[in-house]
Amino acid sequence: MPSIKKPASIGRVTHFFSKIKVAIIKFKKPIKTGVKIHILGATTDFKMPVGSMEYDHEKISIAKKGKEVGMRVKYRVREGDEIFEVK
Repeated sequence: MPSIKKPASIGRVTHFFSKIKVAIIKFKKPIKTGVKIHILGATTDFKMPVGSMEYDHEKISIAKKGKEVGMRVKYRVREGDEIFEVK
């Protein structure tokens, strides 16, 4: 029986600002705006394209590996939720 390969996480939510729906995400690999991601956690499960991202109050189009980036999200996320790239 072939083994099912779980996709590798590309980031993790470190904080969430509920009033403005912005998640702080620490990425494990670079990611560009427009790429579709899947946010998955204990009570979180949705897909969305990467839209507006900011680092140090400056808009960016590429989030670099190891950086904590602010990103607007559609729904509530929680600390520890994993981010996956949708192929």
